[in-house]
Amino acid sequence: MKTRFRGASKYETAICAAISIFVFLCLWELAVRTTAVGLFISSPITVIGKTLRSIVEPLGTHTIQGHVLWSLSRVAVGFVVGSVAGVVVGVLMGWYRIFEAIVRPLFEVIRPIPPIAWIPLAILWFGLGESSKYFLIFLAVFSNVTMNAYSGARAVDQTLVGAAKMLGANNRQVFTSIVLPSCVPQIFAGLQIGLGSGWATVVAAEMVRSSEGVGWVITKGQDLNNPLQILVGIVGIGVIGYILAVLMRAIEAKLCVWSERGK
Repeated sequence: MKTRFRGASKYETAICAAISIFVFLCLWELAVRTTAVGLFISSPITVIGKTLRSIVEPLGTHTIQGHVLWSLSRVAVGFVVGSVAGVVVGVLMGWYRIFEAIVRPLFEVIRPIPPIAWIPLAILWFGLGESSKYFLIFLAVFSNVTMNAYSGARAVDQTLVGAAKMLGANNRQVFTSIVLPSCVPQIFAGLQIGLGSGWATVVAAEMVRSSEGVGWVITKGQDLNNPLQILVGIVGIGVIGYILAVLMRAIEAKLCVWSERGK
């Protein structure tokens, strides 16, 4: 009964999501046709049509999928490095009190600073090339993953730890067999947030200085006074961000079937 209810719930959620998007598009179209909103923004039919045409008609030197791939390649590098560093630092900080005492004060100073605030220093340190974008994405991912990995390590059931030690497990075995598996759901939560933050950050970085990417599409549209191209870039950001979130949740569901978050 629980399985049937859970399946129905997902089905109903998908229907509600589709209805909400359809209603939003209808209201948008209605507002454009009947009010002064149409003076400032194109209709959804026009935007969707331009987005579909941009698949075959280049925006600059690339089609829209080319720009998306450029942005995704940048996110991939920063996401991988930031995730690995975040998991290591977060778990060590949450489990070893000496490491926490040394690292957490510095981390808490850096964590509230938004990645885009680092753009001037990133350009100064790494120049206008790809390295500055990787650095900004790394910061966005690292902070979120570290915080969630830290929370997961702090929430480890001490009863399990005590039982393992009573059965003869040493500190290394406790860490690898209990602490790390217990942190996995929290780590995946951090990965989802970090991936979204990294995607938003790369768009901001590309808007500052780039010759390709989804952020470039928006900036170039602004330079050309072309609101329709700006909206195409915004649609691309939203659609790809949604796809990334769905993919991450699907991966979590496969790898964490034993956890509540993975169900």
